[in-house]
Amino acid sequence: MSEDLDYYSTLIAVADDCPVTAAEVPRARGGKPTVAVLQYELLSGAPYGLTQEDVLFETWLRRQDLPADLSGARRAELRKEFFSRPQACLRSSPLAKRYGWGLLFDRDGRIALCPMESEEYRRLVGDTVEDAVGDAVEDAVGGAGNGRAEAGNDGVRVLKAFRSRRS
Repeated sequence: MSEDLDYYSTLIAVADDCPVTAAEVPRARGGKPTVAVLQYELLSGAPYGLTQEDVLFETWLRRQDLPADLSGARRAELRKEFFSRPQACLRSSPLAKRYGWGLLFDRDGRIALCPMESEEYRRLVGDTVEDAVGDAVEDAVGGAGNGRAEAGNDGVRVLKAFRSRRS
């Protein structure tokens, strides 16, 4: 895992085709937690406690049929294997695409949820959203396009989540 996949001082704003006007808590379907539920639980339970890499790996790990008491060495081995393959970034997260949650990364790459109806979200989004079409291919295969360049309000770069449908 030599490439840093995390974002820094960035808000992933909700997708243009997000179907809600206020953030919603995702629910399990068929008795099993969805990716959205797992990501929500991870991020709401530890604001600014996890990085994108942590969330991607933990979400994947919790969906596997593995014992809950994995050793630290086994977890490290699984994490290395997981990141040896390209991974979609959180711009493709259902939280930002379907449920109305912005994902706010601090300068250390740690994430907090930011509901789309909040004052903070509105202040950060303003007119600074980059609909970085050029980054889409790179992001989809694991490069976060995450330069540490400052932009937007409070030095926070604002990127849109990927759309659910093609326009």
